[in-house]
Amino acid sequence: MKPQLFVENYLPHAKKVEAKVGISAIAILTQAALESAWGKVAPGNMFFGVKDTDGVNGNEQLLTTTEYTRSARNPMPIAISSTPVIRNGVKMFKHRGKDYFRKYETPEQCFNDHALFFFKNKRYAKALTVKNDYNRFFEEIAKAGYATDPDYAKTLKAVSKSITKYVR
Repeated sequence: MKPQLFVENYLPHAKKVEAKVGISAIAILTQAALESAWGKVAPGNMFFGVKDTDGVNGNEQLLTTTEYTRSARNPMPIAISSTPVIRNGVKMFKHRGKDYFRKYETPEQCFNDHALFFFKNKRYAKALTVKNDYNRFFEEIAKAGYATDPDYAKTLKAVSKSITKYVR
């Protein structure tokens, strides 16, 4: 989906969440765009790549994903491959595999749950202190380990530029 259409379709959900909890709608929409490839990869209305850690209660789906770790051991329940790589001058391993992710009935449920995820996890406390400044929020969620990609904050900042030009 093109950025303009993505913003038109999903900004209302992001704005509702911003009104409820104060996390910038631009931050929410940017993460949704990045994690779902602009809506192309959102099976089960899962726009944010939030894992379902129990994998047993029916609100999960097993999907192929990529993770970066410093360990050679693939951390996913079903490993596909592990390749040594250098990221930001650091030796890491790029793992492909299948892991459990949450699924939702609607995009709105997903956007709401994503916001609650930050409040339920203490490691995001610092990010929540800057929740209205999307660039600082990106930095803090990256530091807290939202994603294993060492360039996560930088990538979010780049994607946000495609979001902000359509937000009115």
